[in-house]
Amino acid sequence: MESSFTNHQRAEVIVQALPLIQKYNGQIVVVKYGGNAMINEQLKQQVMEDMVLLQLIGVKVVLVHGGGPEITETMQRLGKKSEFVDGLRVTDKETVDIVQMVLAGRINKTLVNLLQTKGGKAMGISGMDGRLIEARPKDERLGFVGTVTRVNTQPILDLLEKGYIPVVSTLGCDRQGNVYNVNGDTAAAYIAGALGAKRLIMMTDIAGILRDKDDPSTLISQVSVRDARSLYDSGIISGGMIPKVDCCIRAIDLGVKKVIIMDGTIPHALLQELLTNEGAGTMVEP
Repeated sequence: MESSFTNHQRAEVIVQALPLIQKYNGQIVVVKYGGNAMINEQLKQQVMEDMVLLQLIGVKVVLVHGGGPEITETMQRLGKKSEFVDGLRVTDKETVDIVQMVLAGRINKTLVNLLQTKGGKAMGISGMDGRLIEARPKDERLGFVGTVTRVNTQPILDLLEKGYIPVVSTLGCDRQGNVYNVNGDTAAAYIAGALGAKRLIMMTDIAGILRDKDDPSTLISQVSVRDARSLYDSGIISGGMIPKVDCCIRAIDLGVKKVIIMDGTIPHALLQELLTNEGAGTMVEP
């Protein structure tokens, strides 16, 4: 389909984005991408294009990814049933091996390859590389599910300095050599905090925080940490949104300037958030 934009209008759009390009140039932006937002292949291609464009205009993009649906699918193929406690996957020794294979292997390298085919420079690492994510057991009922104890940002900073987009799979490790499955949202919050990121963007499959969960037009575009806590009490933030908002608040407590929850299934939502005045999704701020 031919675009109705004239060349003059295209130029105007670029000029209007200039102040925002200047605002983010040289700044670290951490993008959490995964789960249901990552299933559609065409959308995945567009998200990678957005990240390469941001890299080309001088944004230091760090991509942190999960992969719950792919892990579940692989476990099914191997005849292993997924169990969950409080929304977290019970992870025995065999399961953590599968998680490592899927996250640090197939998903990580697929994203790296996609970024490179779009003209970007990318390098895939896991939380185990350079002890990037140190962890300990979260709850004995969950097995090898980890809670983050320390983030070593040096591997990420080294890659950013060399002009790469670091693509991080959220596995943790401890000093004894154990490997842990770390929740992707939680890991992204700790990584963004340790990096002092200007933005943490959580790409999900919903528009953001909604006053009515069934009505996208009730999107709350901006919320403070204090407001968020009252939205918990009133039941507006409920179900699967609770852990996401918890991670936003944790990231801000750790030093991230602002956190955005947005629908990663909307084409070019990332550019809409960073390079337009309207933005996308819900912004959580101190």
